[in-house]
Amino acid sequence: MDELKINGIEFAAGSWPLNPDLDTIVFIHGSGGTNILWQAQVESLAGKVNTVALNLPGHGSSDGSGMDRMVDYAKSVSEFITSIDARKPVVCGLSIGGAIVLQLLIDEPDNFKAGIVVNAGAKLKVMPLIFETIEKDFTGFVDSMYSFGVSQKTDPAKLKPLADSMLACPPEVALKDFSACDAFDVRDKLHAIKAPVLVMTASDDMLTPVKYGQFLADQIATAGMVTIENAGHLSPVERPDDVAQAILSFIRTL
Repeated sequence: MDELKINGIEFAAGSWPLNPDLDTIVFIHGSGGTNILWQAQVESLAGKVNTVALNLPGHGSSDGSGMDRMVDYAKSVSEFITSIDARKPVVCGLSIGGAIVLQLLIDEPDNFKAGIVVNAGAKLKVMPLIFETIEKDFTGFVDSMYSFGVSQKTDPAKLKPLADSMLACPPEVALKDFSACDAFDVRDKLHAIKAPVLVMTASDDMLTPVKYGQFLADQIATAGMVTIENAGHLSPVERPDDVAQAILSFIRTL
């Protein structure tokens, strides 16, 4: 796996440069996180497709200080995709990353081959307690992911690399992420999505329950849905092989 940086955006690639004969998947991480969320999929799917996982502005070693509007994050991802010359890629994101995928498919309907929305929703209202905890006890907020972010069936040790990367995120960047989520609502725009969409949910997700994904699948005419069993909100880390297989099966239908 290659670690690179272009135009201020840090990213990991399964191999570099991109193979023009393969589809490209661009992975987008969750709030306050980094591309380590998608490391297993970047590595396991490399060679079958081009795999690229970016760090959003202000996350990891990417330039910037975060953004508090989904449209701005979507624009930054679109500009990154242009910079790596990934033509009509498949965009895949979890949580805020999934919201960014929806925003991109709505705003730029002709620029993406397909989208994969993982553990997200068309509206992402955030509990006030999350903002309060980030402001007063950021370490406690990250630690809460061990309780609320994963299934009780998941070995907590799987989460440590991601949790460590989240601890390195400036709290003010995490606050902007959740502010962007809190203001996000595209329920009345889902009908505009024309590209094929895979909606991926997780059976034990307490933060974005399966019903969130079911709403997306019901409202987007081109969507199909799959549920990852025995996984919570961080399913790419909890059940990496199941998530990779679901992605690959979807890509093969395109």
